[in-house]
Amino acid sequence: MTRIAIIVPVAPFEPLNLLIASAKHLRSLNFGEMEVRILYVIDSDEDEKVIALRQYVDVLARGTSRGKRAGAINDGINHLVTFKPDYIAIFDVDSRPEKDFVIRCVEALESNHKAYIASTRRYISNPINLVSRTVEAEYYLINFLLRKSGFRQFNGLIGVLRASLLEKYRLNEDALAEDADFATRMHAMGYEALLCQEKIYEQAPVTWKDLYNQRKRWYYGGLQLWRYASDVLSSHRPRFIASWLMALTLTYIPALFIPFILLFSPPLLLYKFRKVDRLAVVVGLVTHALLLQLASIMALLSFVMGRDMRWVPMKRTEG
Repeated sequence: MTRIAIIVPVAPFEPLNLLIASAKHLRSLNFGEMEVRILYVIDSDEDEKVIALRQYVDVLARGTSRGKRAGAINDGINHLVTFKPDYIAIFDVDSRPEKDFVIRCVEALESNHKAYIASTRRYISNPINLVSRTVEAEYYLINFLLRKSGFRQFNGLIGVLRASLLEKYRLNEDALAEDADFATRMHAMGYEALLCQEKIYEQAPVTWKDLYNQRKRWYYGGLQLWRYASDVLSSHRPRFIASWLMALTLTYIPALFIPFILLFSPPLLLYKFRKVDRLAVVVGLVTHALLLQLASIMALLSFVMGRDMRWVPMKRTEG
């Protein structure tokens, strides 16, 4: 029987109601005949959260923030060693995969043994204001690029991974963008990332400040990826190399795309949402590009000056 483990890393600041909603949702997924174990790895040892969550799932209270998210996932892998999973799914507390998400991802991995991960397109679950609606629009572009890119990097490694590879290579606890770090290493070794047809929903930042802090951290993490440049170039995979280089260059100059935003986004927004009020997102997209430009510059300065990047909590919405 196929065994699948689900690991959900939990930062100390995550609200209890969101954790309970997350656990209930993951338990409701369709796993077919697979043997399943769901593990929430909590950085703190707060009794209230641990006791409440254990009514629904297994909990590992590691009582440390070592390695942040990467450290929590690595500790979860160690905790599951006796379960011996064939696959490991990784979700965040705001992840809301469709009912057959896990089954479809496992089927994809079983049909392609060169793949290290299978996941799906991302959608925003909380388009409640201009900030989150702007990110929602951005995600439609990301979904398009995922289909075309030779370097498929699923944010947070949200998806189903081959357990043997995750156990062997682990996440880099010194990397600020541990997901992109792992994806780079896997692609450089010749492994593939598969895009399935299911959907997964997640929360977007709802304030410009949260969006800025999130993207500054992502940009800083991207700069750390240049350590793998020689491995990438020696992979002799032209499509991967080109996509990887574009991801680490073009994304750092988003202000250059403002003319295209002004020209093409209005008709595309009207076509997609069929609502005139969604044209306000054009303003959001321009603001977004300028904010990302500032975030990339500040991340570059911090990186060059050797400053550490602080992990800033993001405001959550209900459910």
